[in-house]
Amino acid sequence: MQAEDRIEVVVVRRDGPKEMPREERFSVGWQPSMNVIGCLQEIQRNPVQQDGRRTTPVAWECNCLEEVCGSCTMVINGKVRQSCTALVDDLDWPIRLEPMKKFPLVRDLVVDRQRIFSDFKKVKAWIALDGTYDLGPGPRVSQETATERYNMAKCMSCGCCLDVCPQYGPDSDFVGAATLNQIALMNSHPSGSLNAHERLDAAMGPGGIADCGNAQACVEACPKEIPLTDSIALLGRATTFHALKKWLRGDVTGHEEHGRHHLEGHEVHHKHHHDHPET
Repeated sequence: MQAEDRIEVVVVRRDGPKEMPREERFSVGWQPSMNVIGCLQEIQRNPVQQDGRRTTPVAWECNCLEEVCGSCTMVINGKVRQSCTALVDDLDWPIRLEPMKKFPLVRDLVVDRQRIFSDFKKVKAWIALDGTYDLGPGPRVSQETATERYNMAKCMSCGCCLDVCPQYGPDSDFVGAATLNQIALMNSHPSGSLNAHERLDAAMGPGGIADCGNAQACVEACPKEIPLTDSIALLGRATTFHALKKWLRGDVTGHEEHGRHHLEGHEVHHKHHHDHPET
């Protein structure tokens, strides 16, 4: 590549959620190690379309530029991913940018991902400890357990796994892989396990794990390579045992009874996938 090379960038834009989408094409000068955010910054400096017509700067979100915050998620050449790590030299040109599909649009490439955090609240995805006084050293855990939790804790709430999930969307209550992974992570913590039953009840409720269709698109889309299907399988076993205990006590609801049968089939399917990956 040479400095005089130009990158064609196609941005699917909407001025608001009720406006019709339109495409605008821009020509951006190539730079070494340039990413998609760099292209958008160049457009922001000089918002002139390829045909010479002036327009408004494109709206998008970014923060850390290190694939840690998750705020710059968008659909790039048909694939949902982080724009900060999308290097233009690794992409097909023209580069096509679109907003995420499963979240309410705000403007252009900006969407409202508040639902992710609302679902975290719904399932109590935190550890309820009072930090106002010294609790002493935390419980010891093995290096293997710590590594497993670290992989699960890399979630940055970017929404990639949710945008590709066929069960997740504005017309579905399903909380999605990110939230289910958070339940598994919090329940695996020695202190978090004290409230595990509350999270398991939430996971067995409407929009919970029983709504997972096991498409496994989430684990393929995750930019942090979190083993989401392993987390979902772990949670599936935990909710099955939890539902059986509740059933034996006679306090299981109709929805949970349905979920228990669904999860038993879900576990068998997940085990079959791992035993026979070619299928």
